[in-house]
Amino acid sequence: MEGYIQNLSDGKTKRYVQFLEISDDPELVTQYRKWHSEEYNWKEIRDGIREVGILEMEIYILGSKLVMIVDAPADFQWEEAMARLATLPRQAEWEAFVSKFQGCPANARSDEKWQPMERMFRLYQ
Repeated sequence: MEGYIQNLSDGKTKRYVQFLEISDDPELVTQYRKWHSEEYNWKEIRDGIREVGILEMEIYILGSKLVMIVDAPADFQWEEAMARLATLPRQAEWEAFVSKFQGCPANARSDEKWQPMERMFRLYQ
């Protein structure tokens, strides 16, 4: 395993970790991966994520299980940011589009799909 290079922040940040299970249909998983790739992602979605204050977002996949890691400034307000994100260009269209992979209603917002995970261990206290 090679690992992933990270750019560290110059200050305190908050980290959110969430879980989502998508369809286990191999073709749908392949398509879902495609639409999250650099080549096929929607620019407006990336721009909106940054616009609401998110510093970094990563999604990891194992089969049909996803873990999303979100880093934001220490004063970030999750609920406010997600409400604002839902109003930005193409966000509702994106959520409807990916709902076919996620097995959820087309009108569900991102924060209604992804389940927050609880940190149970941290090396540095």
